[in-house]
Amino acid sequence: MDTFESIATKLDVREFGSEKVSDEIKAKVLEAARMTGTGLNTQHWRFIIVEDIANVKRLAQDSISGNWVAGANFAVIILTNPEHNFHMIDAGRVAQNMQLAAWNFGVASGLFTGIRDKELRRDFNIPKWLNPSIVLGFGYPARKLEGRKNRRPLETLVHRERFRD
Repeated sequence: MDTFESIATKLDVREFGSEKVSDEIKAKVLEAARMTGTGLNTQHWRFIIVEDIANVKRLAQDSISGNWVAGANFAVIILTNPEHNFHMIDAGRVAQNMQLAAWNFGVASGLFTGIRDKELRRDFNIPKWLNPSIVLGFGYPARKLEGRKNRRPLETLVHRERFRD
């Protein structure tokens, strides 16, 4: 799929079908994560792939805003090092690359950041020096997606040379 088409058609999904995502596609998603740039090339992020259905359900229980992830085929917990003041920017960069790589193969995704920190750390053995920044759920969409986004017109968002009211 063309990169721009991927960006223009990718929608966040929170309802997934039962079809399994292949190991090859999962590997591509993780490789997209590895290839993502980081501030000062620190490569400080780490990833926990959650594939076992019981653990995916546990991940949902450890969330405040991501109960829907229980229906995902697999999930990835993005961990970043908060010693770097750009760690959340890097978390967003890597999440977007993973989502676009998945979408290239027709695999949809959604994300959440609302977690129960103590429980998530305990259940997934997350060390104190890493921040659980974003959780992504992946799977084939439960229904056909139209790919239409409701976005404001470009001319209302872009200002030339300086901001104007």
